[in-house]
Amino acid sequence: LLIAGVLLSMKLGAVPLTWGELYQIITGGDTSKIGQIIMTIRLPRVVVGFLAGMNLALAGVILQGILRNPLADPGIIGITSGGALAAMIIMILMPTYVMLVPIGAFVGALVASFLVYGISWQGGLNPLRLILAGVAVAAFFGGFNTILSVFYPDRVQGTVSWMAGGFVGRSWDDVMMIWPYTAIGIIGSMISIRWLTLLSLGDDTARTLGVHVERCRLSLLVLASLSAASAVSVSGMLGFVGLIVPHVARLIVGVDYRYLIPTSMVFGGILIVYADTLARMMIAPGEIPVGVLMSFLGAPFFLYLLKGVGRR
Repeated sequence: LLIAGVLLSMKLGAVPLTWGELYQIITGGDTSKIGQIIMTIRLPRVVVGFLAGMNLALAGVILQGILRNPLADPGIIGITSGGALAAMIIMILMPTYVMLVPIGAFVGALVASFLVYGISWQGGLNPLRLILAGVAVAAFFGGFNTILSVFYPDRVQGTVSWMAGGFVGRSWDDVMMIWPYTAIGIIGSMISIRWLTLLSLGDDTARTLGVHVERCRLSLLVLASLSAASAVSVSGMLGFVGLIVPHVARLIVGVDYRYLIPTSMVFGGILIVYADTLARMMIAPGEIPVGVLMSFLGAPFFLYLLKGVGRR
């Protein structure tokens, strides 16, 4: 699926290619202007989308694990909104420091995570309280985004497409910016497999087996925030990836985190690669923001899960 998605994304676009031309470009036999466009515009866009999808899916599977809530997602519980607000502040108020967007997004996502965690904590974590706290925090940060748009209308135009979510204009510089965070997420999640497995058994069981529950949960929350924030910094407001992908992965590989984490990450990247390709081709030569397309896919899925959780 991944290989097919990458090849289709490189082949399809405003300048269509034959499979033979694409093969020559990939093998370095075509150094024409079209070949340079493919290697400097389409390919880095695909790589950035794949890495962003991996990070969002990883954040989703970690959050669903540590919170034991199938509705947990970086966007739904406010983490993405916090990262987006911090990134917007840097891009609008401090445009000369745009290289700090990933760090700023991480700080904003972390603040949002702690707010949601603190508000929903009442002698333990309650799934309903967590979702309500996340909605409230997301609305709170969204209000600040609106304030920035109102007070700085001359500067906000450049961030509109970023807020809608997408990968227009992404380059190898964006790849270099996000891949270290992806590597940290992969290494951190592999180290944390045992913690996630024990936390999924319940707090009392995990404590009995020697786990410092709150310390582990806090460390994993920071890791999920870092992964989500790094994706937000290059893709904008891209929702529902962390909600959909872990559920699909569980249907295929089960609940064993040794398989669930890597499968979720790969499926997250695959989902974004295909979604980005579809968004580029639906109204070609124009584009639909990938965030809008993911909303059309994710909102019905969220309502389906919400109905199931309520019924149980």
